[in-house]
Formats: sequence, C-alpha cells, structure tokens
Amino acid sequence: MTRPFPTIARRDDDGLLHPLQVEWDADLRGGDPLGWPDYAEILADLPRSESVITGRAAVDGARTEGRYVVIAGRFAVLGGSMGAVHGEKVVRAYRRAALEKLPVVVLAASGGARLQEGMVALIQLARTSAAARAHARAGLLSVAVFRPPTTGGVLASYASLTDLRAAQPGATVGFAGPRVVEVTTGAPPPLSSHTAQSAYAVGLVDALLEPPDQAAWVEAALGLRDQRLPGRPMPAPDGDRGDGRDPATGAWLEVQRARARSRPSGIDHAARLCDSWVELRGVDPTVRAGLARIGSHRAVVIANDRHAGTGRPGAAGFRLARRAMGLAERLRIPLLTLVDTPGAEPGPVAEAEGVAAEIAATSAALSEMSVPTVSLCVGEGGSGGALALAACDVALILEHAVFSVITPEGAAAILARDPAQAARYAADLRLTANEVVQLGVAHAVVGETDAGAIDAALIAALESARPGDGLRRFDRATARWVR
Repeated sequence: MTRPFPTIARRDDDGLLHPLQVEWDADLRGGDPLGWPDYAEILADLPRSESVITGRAAVDGARTEGRYVVIAGRFAVLGGSMGAVHGEKVVRAYRRAALEKLPVVVLAASGGARLQEGMVALIQLARTSAAARAHARAGLLSVAVFRPPTTGGVLASYASLTDLRAAQPGATVGFAGPRVVEVTTGAPPPLSSHTAQSAYAVGLVDALLEPPDQAAWVEAALGLRDQRLPGRPMPAPDGDRGDGRDPATGAWLEVQRARARSRPSGIDHAARLCDSWVELRGVDPTVRAGLARIGSHRAVVIANDRHAGTGRPGAAGFRLARRAMGLAERLRIPLLTLVDTPGAEPGPVAEAEGVAAEIAATSAALSEMSVPTVSLCVGEGGSGGALALAACDVALILEHAVFSVITPEGAAAILARDPAQAARYAADLRLTANEVVQLGVAHAVVGETDAGAIDAALIAALESARPGDGLRRFDRATARWVR
C-alpha cells in the first residue's frame, strides 16, 4: 500500500536528498522463518519502514520533471541488513519505477543479508539484482550514493548495479565488513582497504562526495542541473618542429602539429563543448568518459587525454569505453568520442591484461550500437587503439589532425629499421586530414580556428547520424580497392 507523507517530508535521520511525495510499502512487516530466538519481538519493536525506505521523491517539489524513485537504506535499523521485507520493498520499487518510467536513486547504508532470516534473506540478493536489471533494460537511469557503511548483501546486489556510483569519504565500502574479514582471513584488513577512497582509487565509484554535495551530484546525473567539467591551462605553443633539428614540412609537419604539447586533447574539447558532465570514473587516465549535455542533447562522451600518462590507452581504458557505450545504448542517447592517441599501450603489462582482446571487444561494441555515434579526431589517431573509438556513424577530423595505420616511427622501424626516417614515411602513409577523407575513412574535415564552428559541426553530426553508417562507409571504402 502507499501512504502520503506529511507536508514536511524530509527527515534528517533518513538522510533523504529531496522530499518524498509518497512513501511506498511502509506497512510491510516481516516474519520469523528460522524461529530465531527473540527475533519476532525485535521485529515487533522495529521503527516504521524497516531497514529501507522506498518511495517517489522530487527535486524542488516537482510534479513531473525532477521526479525519481528513492531507495534509502537505514543502518540504524538492524545494521541496514536485508531481510525479506527489505528485499520485497526494493523489488517493488524497481518495478514501479519501470512502470512510471522514472530513474532510481539508491542511498545505501547497509550491512549484509539478515542472518536471523537465513536463506530467506540471502535470496533477496538474487531478487533485487534481477529487479535492478529489469529496470535497466527499460532504458532507465539509476545512480547510487554509498554512505557509511555500505557493505554485504546490498553492495553485492542492487547498489552495485547502478549506472553511476558515488561514495561518502570515510565510509566503509566493501563486500565484507572489517570484523568479518579478520575472522575469515585471520588478519584485519589494512586501513587503506574497504573504504570509499580505496573504491574510488580503483574505479569502483565515480565520485567522492561529502553530504552537502550529494544532492547536487544526483541532480546533475539525472540531468536536472549542470555540472561543468573543469578546463585546464594549456602550455604555450612549442614551435611545432619536426625531429628537433630541422623544420618539419608536409605530412610530417601535420604529425608534429597533431602532437604539440600546446594542442588541446579530447578531454579539453569536452570541457569546452559539454554544458554538463558527470564522470564515469576509470583508472586509465588516457580515457575519460562522462554522462553529458551538449546544447539540448543528452549524450555520453568518451574523450582521450594524450597529455595524461603515456597517452596510450591500456586494457582498463577500453573497458571504461565499453561501459560508456553500454550506458548510451541503454539510455537511448547518442555517443560522442573525441579521439587523440598515438595508439594502444603495447608494453608487457598491457599485453598481460589482454589489451588486444579489449580493443577487439570495444570495436565490436561500437559497431553494434543502435543509437547515433559520432567521432572527432582532434589530434593523433593511431592504429587500432584509436579506431576502436573512432569507427562511428559520422567520423570527423580536425584540419591539422592525423590518422594512420601506424605511427610514422613505427613504419620506419618496420620497413627501414630506422625510426629516424619517420618524416619520409609520414608522407607515404597518407595520414593527413584531407587524405583520410579522400580515402573514404572519415566524412569531413572540420576547421580549427573557430571553436564555435567545431561545436556546431558536432551538434549537427549528432542530429544527423544514422546507426550503421560507420560500417557502410567502411564497406564503400573497401570496395574501391577490391577487384
């Protein structure tokens, strides 16, 4: 059943971010499946709403726009543990959210499956996980904020299946709580483990948010407020010289321009282009992704940063890209990629992590997308590591960007065993922007002098892109050279 809330809906002890319009299933009560000593009496004394509150909330009292479904854990009630009633309320909330076509916001504060209910509690992990997936298949967004603590069954089910996840600094975040870890392994976890900060460091959460900042982050994720991606100062132009001895000319000059330290990389273009950005965090600094707004378009953006790390994505970078592609596909919104990398990381660590397989999986995922996809090569596009992000329905390239099957240095090393001949091979590779378009690989060259014109070209491409055009373009380019 549902029961309207009082006029003053927010309750500080529940930590809700926005007022509830209505609470759902507040009168559900649990049983005692194991006949656990004194458990029936404990249940009879529980505060209303048990260890989770569910209902429909609204930003600024909105009637339609700004509504979402909230699932808020209550650690004060039996440690936030998930029993049958907790699981049932979560399942019903996801189902109702799907029927009403509303996003879900999970405010987690939890322990594990409720031991006093045994296997009846444990099966709620499967039920709530399935309900979260069904909501996702309906093309609806979900976000979570992990509060202190978020552990056990809730973390191992619906809370970890949200599209975006934030955590409160200082919160315990982990599958098992520290006491259980010590009993199970014989040693307590180090202080650096099982924390919000450690989860953030390895990319398990997308943001660290103090309580005053949580509502704004949720609103940005839901597309109800703008949150800009910070820009960064770029170095002064460094001369764009060739090998450091002689002035570069022709194609080699274009390579040097594309690689210039002063040239904005993909993430710099994203900071200018995107009116709002909510980060999808990864551990590879060369690949960034965000749920963004570009003009009137909600979109997912993947942006290379050639100035971070080696500039060459490893396996983790491609996994983040696929996460971003999957989000765009599910939400039925366009994907934009801003490409700038000399190629994937080729070293032994990347090899051990399966970088080739990750490139293949990313390329395949991009080819299968049923939403519009647009790419812009803003600097250097190198080999399969760049193509896996650039093979979009509409592919654009800036006038002084380059795209090649291999770096000129790599070609010189293979064909002449002399990387010093890179300038010669730059011309042979036909890698300049105009040549890439002439080969039929990209649609058009975009001028660089006017940032507004770049943005306008991208918005027009997002509006005109047709799913499947990328592979059709590649088929045509191939057919020209097959007899």
